[in-house]
Amino acid sequence: MTDGAAARGMARWLTPLLAVCLVALLGVLIASGRWPELRSKVAFAPRGLVTIAPADARRVEIRSDSGSVVLFRKAGDWTIEGLDGAVPPELKSHLETALRLVAVSEPSREIPASELTAASFADFGLDPPATVAVIEAADGSATSVNVGAPNPASTSHYVRIAGRPAVYLMPRHVGEEWRVTLDMARRLRGPTGPDASSRGKSLLLPVSMAQVWALEILFAGKLTRFERDADGNWFRHLGQHNHAAGNVVHVADPEQARVIDAALRAFDASAIETRVGPADPSQLARYGLNLPSLIVLVFVRDAAAPLARLEFGASADRLDRYARLAPNGAVVTVAEFEMHRLTELLRAVGAGS
Repeated sequence: MTDGAAARGMARWLTPLLAVCLVALLGVLIASGRWPELRSKVAFAPRGLVTIAPADARRVEIRSDSGSVVLFRKAGDWTIEGLDGAVPPELKSHLETALRLVAVSEPSREIPASELTAASFADFGLDPPATVAVIEAADGSATSVNVGAPNPASTSHYVRIAGRPAVYLMPRHVGEEWRVTLDMARRLRGPTGPDASSRGKSLLLPVSMAQVWALEILFAGKLTRFERDADGNWFRHLGQHNHAAGNVVHVADPEQARVIDAALRAFDASAIETRVGPADPSQLARYGLNLPSLIVLVFVRDAAAPLARLEFGASADRLDRYARLAPNGAVVTVAEFEMHRLTELLRAVGAGS
């Protein structure tokens, strides 16, 4: 056999083999979105302030000037001290997000001890801190995260780890996640006292309106969005535009802000009248929840996805209406005036049908 014939023979079986390899590689890229050899070679290194891995946290105490709450992890679920049963999925999600953020988020700036004085901590809102999260691991080690005031641009919070001679500037959402978690846990627990459990669990919304920075109401085929301006005042968001450039500044109208704030403060105290039972998909039509009459989407600060979706269904009787927190919340009844308050708000700001 000549060298040319041998080369042609090799090419005949090598070409199909290479084609098969390329097709297989293309399939892996389509399925995974990355080169397969990078999957095991790109290491992830947490650069956060807390060395306790989120999965190792067993006890978390969160404090602020408005109170404190303690949560324990057992068998994969979180519970609130003094209450029976696991916390709802939305609270568990925010707590675990808060733990993950302090473990992986890298400070944008570190202010060393050489640049700090005793008065600096008060200037940064760290004497006393606005929020404190004490994270304890199964081995008994603990880390105290002290969240202070926002920076002048309101894009970050000043943060200090107890025992470390430095102050860090952390993205705002890191501190906000702890505030939302504390608010949700305290709201679920309710006021202190012998009936704290039942009083806390009777509230319709899982988070207080103080933590809500945007709210959307879908009614009669129209979507109305309310937001807070930089000072925390409410306004009705008109039109659609891109905020990515950072050049859009909203300033609330004082009179309209008072109207919106009054309605939403009252809605904040909305209570459950009766608990009907689990939201069986086959029964949603019975309660008018397959096509809700009104939907409320609640957003906390810096969140693109809603924290909660509240649906109002059909009338249960002349004075009550069916409702639920979608998608997994139980069907409950609320007073008819709770939905009426929202439709009246829409009319007051010119968004009613």
